[in-house]
Amino acid sequence: MAELRLGPLLRYTDGSRATVWVETDGPCTAEVRCADGARGTARSFLIAGHHYALVQVDGLTPGTATEYEVLLDGAGVWPPPDSRFPPSVIATPTDDDGMRVAFGSCRWAAPPAGGKDRVGPDALDTLSARVAADPDGARPDVLLLLGDQVYADEISDATRHWIAGRRDVAAGPGDQVADYEEYTRLYYESWLDPEVRWLLSTVPSCMIFDDHDVIDDWNTSAAWLADMRATDWWQERLLSGLMSYWVYQQLGNLSPDELAADPLYTAVREAPDGTAVLREFATRADADPTSVRWSYRRDFGRIRLLMVDSRAARVLEEGRRTMLDPGEAAWLREQVLDGRGESGSGSGKASGNAGGDASGSGTRSGGEGGYGRGAYDHLLIGTSLPWLLPHLVHDVEAWNAAMCGGERGARWARLGERIRRGADLEHWSAFPSSFDALGDLIAEAGTGPGAPATVSVLSGDVHHAYVAEPSWPGRTPDARVAQLTCSPVHNSVPLSIRLGFRFGWSVPARALGRRIARHGRCAPPAVGWRRTGGPWFGNQIMTLTLRGRSARLRLEQARAKRDGTTVLRKVTDRELA
Repeated sequence: MAELRLGPLLRYTDGSRATVWVETDGPCTAEVRCADGARGTARSFLIAGHHYALVQVDGLTPGTATEYEVLLDGAGVWPPPDSRFPPSVIATPTDDDGMRVAFGSCRWAAPPAGGKDRVGPDALDTLSARVAADPDGARPDVLLLLGDQVYADEISDATRHWIAGRRDVAAGPGDQVADYEEYTRLYYESWLDPEVRWLLSTVPSCMIFDDHDVIDDWNTSAAWLADMRATDWWQERLLSGLMSYWVYQQLGNLSPDELAADPLYTAVREAPDGTAVLREFATRADADPTSVRWSYRRDFGRIRLLMVDSRAARVLEEGRRTMLDPGEAAWLREQVLDGRGESGSGSGKASGNAGGDASGSGTRSGGEGGYGRGAYDHLLIGTSLPWLLPHLVHDVEAWNAAMCGGERGARWARLGERIRRGADLEHWSAFPSSFDALGDLIAEAGTGPGAPATVSVLSGDVHHAYVAEPSWPGRTPDARVAQLTCSPVHNSVPLSIRLGFRFGWSVPARALGRRIARHGRCAPPAVGWRRTGGPWFGNQIMTLTLRGRSARLRLEQARAKRDGTTVLRKVTDRELA
């Protein structure tokens, strides 16, 4: 009889449907039964010796929260009989309920081998404990995980020993992840954590990758990629990373309608073994990144979420470098302006699969099109890498992009490439045209009679939290616009990072940045900005509470108590609109 290996993860939800993801230890029929009579079944599919199912649950009642159980071939496997947690539920809030959107990034399941810095309590574990202690209280309606859900290049001692027992770590990528089986180990280690496992079973989640989900500095530059492709281990590492991301993260990001229209998902489920089909897809995505879209859209009533791929969609050729390829940029524009009187041109790119609806929208989408009141009251742009950074960091990245592009000659270009890799200079500011284009799009979306109340760029990556607000010369958007950055969920924040980012936000650092930018002959950015909150350091979670056209931001940090338990302490709580 099949057993539950990992999950369940509650992924997509709308007013009447949900998807629940599971990994099992053998072929089976997975079933989800809800206390209110709603149910769904799915036959497992096989990838590289691992069995998975994504169960669509139909017939849910809007505005309710119903307990559910998971059965494999008719035998109950969830909740476990000895569970210390409340029953898992599927909640279906109505459009009038508003939304609590919790987000963060960068989570070590355990400190990496040889780690020296104190990590501190896990904010996701602590959030889970709070929700479990008061299951009828306030909880997130959706959890956005903005990158580095697993660390393929910074593994724990336990995983290092496990890898050393299956291959020679003196070859290939050494004691980093090498293939699909090793990626599955990362997810198993991370999502089997009891608190995280329960939280993901009862709070819907949306995910997007960042570099450590594959490797540090992933797609930093064309020169970096050429160096990686010259190794004898990179292709397997990348293909396995994309395959595992599709299975463990991307499938659950998609709506039932997208899944039904997706020929890749259909082919994988219908094949006796879907490994070859999925590997061919990953090979195509590697050879031609423009053929695949990992970005997606979710509409929660009058709240629009756009999760943007800022890793695989890059154009890396010097002189043409952009954060998003032209098709991806057109898609983003289309989704931002949909319902604002312009639909955009689209691109025909597949939605993180071999087909699917380019909008990625859920069935709770609503609102009027055209001008007047727009299609949404709040626009959330999730991108793992912050758009607005400390001014010194922004100017150094813009200078570095100019150096690598040959602005000061070949010698500076070589030096610039070494600095780019060593200092991780690869955010939106390292792609100046993309930085300005995103700013222009945000200003356009936030201006006029159909403007939303807020436009929030949600990011992580930089191991501190802050709020920054932009301004445009001669232009004042009607929407409140903010860069909201929250990182890490559970990671090391050494003193050097704390000191560096505190200085990076300072007035002297801003003046230094201007001098560096002048050396690079960099044009000034098309948008200015100021920090209005932070920097805050620690393992932390941000929550946006959106109701009508109001928005409230709360940041909480995980703190250890004297009795050994942990608690989320409020750091800031403020109105955004």
